[in-house]
Amino acid sequence: MDGGRRAGRTSARRISAAVLGAALLLAGCSGTKDAKDDAKDGGGTGITQRPAAEGPFWVNPEGTAAHEAAALARDGKKDQAAQIRKIAAYPTAEWISPENPREQARGFTEAAAKAGRTALLVLYNVPHRDCGQYSQGGAADGDAYRAFVAAVAEGIGDRPATVILEPDAVLHLVDGCTPEEFHEERYDLLKGAVATLAALKDTAVYLDAGNAGWGDPDQIHEPLTWAGVGQADGFAVNVSNFYSTEDSLAYGKRLSAKVGGKHFVIDTSRNGNGPYTGGDPGERWCNPPGRALGETPTTETADPLVDAYLWIKRPGESDGECKGGPRAGRWWPAYALDLARASG
Repeated sequence: MDGGRRAGRTSARRISAAVLGAALLLAGCSGTKDAKDDAKDGGGTGITQRPAAEGPFWVNPEGTAAHEAAALARDGKKDQAAQIRKIAAYPTAEWISPENPREQARGFTEAAAKAGRTALLVLYNVPHRDCGQYSQGGAADGDAYRAFVAAVAEGIGDRPATVILEPDAVLHLVDGCTPEEFHEERYDLLKGAVATLAALKDTAVYLDAGNAGWGDPDQIHEPLTWAGVGQADGFAVNVSNFYSTEDSLAYGKRLSAKVGGKHFVIDTSRNGNGPYTGGDPGERWCNPPGRALGETPTTETADPLVDAYLWIKRPGESDGECKGGPRAGRWWPAYALDLARASG
């Protein structure tokens, strides 16, 4: 079992261009806080940090959900504002975009560190990303990707961060979605990214490892090893998906046993009602109706192999242009409200 750094071990480590300005503003004006100061500074939105005892991760008081809740309150829509605050009040991951990655990483980690918290970041920019589907794109080539990762690492520096590395990148090598001609380069890029991030003083890195519904751990454990999971702090499961925490735990434990007892984190952002079983089986993952927020982010998972439950996918942001949704990653107010209301 890996004895290295873990998400949430605060003694060891204390998305885009649209949010970059807010991150830099926070970094410039936030003061160092401790638990007794948590309720004082909510930026312009009234959103504050969660108590340190709940977990180390940073709540962005200038995030999209925070501003949406504030706008609804100003418009007198108090019930809707209260629902959206169910999202805004908890730490969600910041997805680093290719534009100014160094500045984004610096802004988020500085703001988090000054609040006494750890930034949760996602890198999703590998070449030939998402096999031409809703989230297609990524770096132009291997050199561009290496430069992107290096810039993020420079931006993080010695500040605390937990990084989720490249959702679906390994999975799409296994399921045949990514053409064979790109496999060797992708393994090299992922292994290099793990090495670069793991070398940072206070950064934990988790390599994405699919979800409980796609296949069997026997299919992915060797590819994960080739992609560098041995040098990572562990792996992530259920990113941007809806499988129950129970099923994700079972999948993660089986996979952990095949990769040297590595720890893992689970994305619980939208798994409160489990997976959708209606409609086109090929798009059940894309903006499914009737879903709910899952367990709130915490490092108190009651399982020694699970370092954290995290909100890696940002609740309320679209999976893509399906079921009436906007482009992938865009805020969808109606969907956000449905998620929150279904959560009780």
